[in-house]
Amino acid sequence: MRLSRSFPFAAAACISLMGILTPPAFAQSDADRATARSLGIEGQQALDNKDYKSAEDRFRRAESLVNAPTLMLGLARALAGLGRYVESQETYNRIIREGVSAGAPEAFKRALNDAKREVDGAGTKIGGVTITVRASGGADVPNPKVLLDGSPVSTASLGVRRSIDPGSHVLQVSGDGFKPAEQHFDVAAGGSIDQPITLEVDRSAAPLPGAEAAAPVPSTTPAPEQASSSGVGAHGALPWVAFGIGAVGLGVGGVAGLLAMGQHSHISSKCNATTSCPPTEQNDIDSYHTMGAISTIGFVAGGVGVATGAILLLAQPKAESASLAQPRRARMHVVPVIGFGSIGAAGEF
Repeated sequence: MRLSRSFPFAAAACISLMGILTPPAFAQSDADRATARSLGIEGQQALDNKDYKSAEDRFRRAESLVNAPTLMLGLARALAGLGRYVESQETYNRIIREGVSAGAPEAFKRALNDAKREVDGAGTKIGGVTITVRASGGADVPNPKVLLDGSPVSTASLGVRRSIDPGSHVLQVSGDGFKPAEQHFDVAAGGSIDQPITLEVDRSAAPLPGAEAAAPVPSTTPAPEQASSSGVGAHGALPWVAFGIGAVGLGVGGVAGLLAMGQHSHISSKCNATTSCPPTEQNDIDSYHTMGAISTIGFVAGGVGVATGAILLLAQPKAESASLAQPRRARMHVVPVIGFGSIGAAGEF
């Protein structure tokens, strides 16, 4: 693109800069207009020396003080010299869109005509890139964060051709639950490329928002197998342990009682009720007394176990009682039974 040397701010052109910035509506104050005029001259000198970076700085400062097509034209040319054709084209188009009034200074009219002539030259240098973001496996990445040369890229421009300056570029993409990725690519002047980028799932990342909502909500009613590890399993088993001890005690007492009764019958046949038993029966007498004692202890322990189990069962909450494998009556009636040579318990449960 050929840069015109007839820019109105060139000192050699001997154009009155006062005339270029004549309309007072374009300036904040006389000081602003004077400062913009000085910056414009410096910008044009830098442009003539191909110091495009300094030219951009001076014209941008001047244009922020005074909105004039002559200053915007210098800025557009400096941007083109830096290879920033996208912004250069937009600056040219801004001059064209705003235009100039019929009574505007000739410098303004020349700046407008130059912008119309040079805008296409900047446009032919603009490249294009189509950025697509995918997860490994081809799935979409929800709300990816995309940076192109450090600047955020809207998701609206993903998957379509995006204007870009020619040269080397860096693409950085990240997303929740994915490992960040980075790619470097080059675009030729006026060329276009497709630039896909793939993100891998980060297994160490926290679950994505909403993942907890998809998980099943645990039921407030404990499952049967859970009940055994709850209060029902721990406290609910105690009554049946006590009943078991009581049953063993009653069983031992009953068996010992039967043995004692047998010994009693044998001793009665050998001993006269009016006389003492012969010494040969002393072992049977001792065994009789031992069995009787064991029977008594067994019946007592059995009665205590049954009574304890009944008390524990009645003391349980209704919910725990209802969760037992077999329903029980709400009330239990236990009566100790003591007879000749025997002791036990009878009841309803």
